Amino acid sequence: MPAYKAPRNDIDFVMNELFDFDTHYQNLSNSEEVTRDLRDAILSEAVKFSEQVLAPLHQSGDEEGCHWSSEGVTTPAGFKDAYKQFIEGGWAGLTMPEAFDGQNLPHSLGIAIGELMGEANHAWAMITALSSGARHTLIAHGAKELQDAYLPKLVSGEWTGTMCLTEPQCGSDLSFLKTRAENNDDGSYSISGTKIFISGGDHDYTDNIVHIVLARIPGAPAGTKGISLFVVPKRLPQADGSLVANAVSCGSLENKMGIHANPTCVMNFDGAKGFLIGEENRGLNCMFTFMNSARLDTSLQGLTHSELALQGAMTYALERESGRSLGGAKAPDRPADPLIVHPDVRRMLLTIKSFSEGSRAFIYYLAQLSDRDKEGDPLAKKLMGLLTPISKGFITECGIESANHGVQVYGGHGYIREWGMEQNIRDARIATLYEGTTGIQSMDLLGRKVLLDGGQTLNAFIDIIQTSLPEIDAEFRSALAAQLTEWQSLTQAIMVSAGGDIDELGASAFDYLMYSGYVIMSWMWARMASVALINGNDNDSAFYRLKIETARFYFQKILPRTQMHKLQIENGCSSLMRSTMDDFRETSA
Repeated sequence: MPAYKAPRNDIDFVMNELFDFDTHYQNLSNSEEVTRDLRDAILSEAVKFSEQVLAPLHQSGDEEGCHWSSEGVTTPAGFKDAYKQFIEGGWAGLTMPEAFDGQNLPHSLGIAIGELMGEANHAWAMITALSSGARHTLIAHGAKELQDAYLPKLVSGEWTGTMCLTEPQCGSDLSFLKTRAENNDDGSYSISGTKIFISGGDHDYTDNIVHIVLARIPGAPAGTKGISLFVVPKRLPQADGSLVANAVSCGSLENKMGIHANPTCVMNFDGAKGFLIGEENRGLNCMFTFMNSARLDTSLQGLTHSELALQGAMTYALERESGRSLGGAKAPDRPADPLIVHPDVRRMLLTIKSFSEGSRAFIYYLAQLSDRDKEGDPLAKKLMGLLTPISKGFITECGIESANHGVQVYGGHGYIREWGMEQNIRDARIATLYEGTTGIQSMDLLGRKVLLDGGQTLNAFIDIIQTSLPEIDAEFRSALAAQLTEWQSLTQAIMVSAGGDIDELGASAFDYLMYSGYVIMSWMWARMASVALINGNDNDSAFYRLKIETARFYFQKILPRTQMHKLQIENGCSSLMRSTMDDFRETSA
């Protein structure tokens, strides 16, 4: 398996040349001290930790997996010690408020750290990402006594957190949720029920795990309007600082396709003591804070799998010799040419590269919006709402395609475990499923974020892109401008067709999300190429040249996919919906 190498040059390019993080931080309150020197120092330490500590455990952790016993879950060799080093390095509280002993650095810097650690070891990094979501949820919605009791330990990393939504009968449709919360009349509730697919539900990293749990109070309204949110710790903190066991246990570990080194648990709550977050029956509103945080983290996972595919496939294609170039031998002193001379291999490599680097730009753009949202910028908040489902759905789909190409470049060796490419596919596959499948992200985008406000936020975003067009090199400007016009026309057409038949909304949603993702990524590549064309004049390096050529490849070979999605939207829902349920039942019997 190729050794992981942090893509520091590309991260620096996006942060410093593409998005000018120096000016961005100067415009944020209390972030003036986040200079390039400080960022470089923090990123350099994160690179060391990711390359030297996390990456060597990536494949061994997958092979060993986690272990369940009645005493609790243990993680693969080296994982617990890596987490100890993570805590000692002060990484957990990097972006948390100083009031809870955090370092109060911008969320966007945390995103960059998350990329590095996720690329080095996806399964290990998931627990740290979920803990971040638990912290954000308590900061946004928890009462002061809950914050005081749980946030200091969560911020330090001494405790970790989880998100407990799914139940055996209840996946994405939470209206079927059955977990009960009985009021104890002393400020606490007794939580009873079973949750499944709980990432990091039990492990040996820490002494305590703080579960954020959805449950229903007896007598609450039916459906999602009657759901409340609770803190339910594995162990209850006492006034003297000691911990007492709560009625929370891991019943089993899920037997999964990938991310074997992350404990995905069946969690049993048997009258466990819990504490209400926010108001009764408003739990889903509070949980969206956690879910939106997790969706951005999952977008990062799509990027990480594209990057891992790129690193593995590029190394192999440059070293492996097979066949001769159609145009004549490129390595006449060797028995064969490197794989990279072949056009089809280059097609796969450039597809992976365009997805990896385009995804990074998209996510770091969102990271800046997240900083501005935290500052109270109303437009940034709306744009985050619009773009988060696109990033989660589109970038994770790109991650799967990249991982598949990574295997294909290796040929038969890609199917063999020692090279690491098949693990990348298995790990990547979950990212399109949890935190809402691509279909759910698509319906959220089209139904809630576009149609519900009449396309106002979408038009505001398109205006931002159009305002940037004078800065885009002429080679890419007209194609991008045409895509923006078509995006608006396509959106309007869907609004009209959905008004006549609501099934048109569901039939169009996936294609619309993918179309939107390709257009946004074309903006990212147009901007990256324009920067490279300018900066490359002073520094004629392969780095800039390949940025420009990858942008050309994206516009000529990837962006045309929008026309396929457009045609599928225009073809409507009739071929999907004409068959009856009885037709399907009879033919599948």
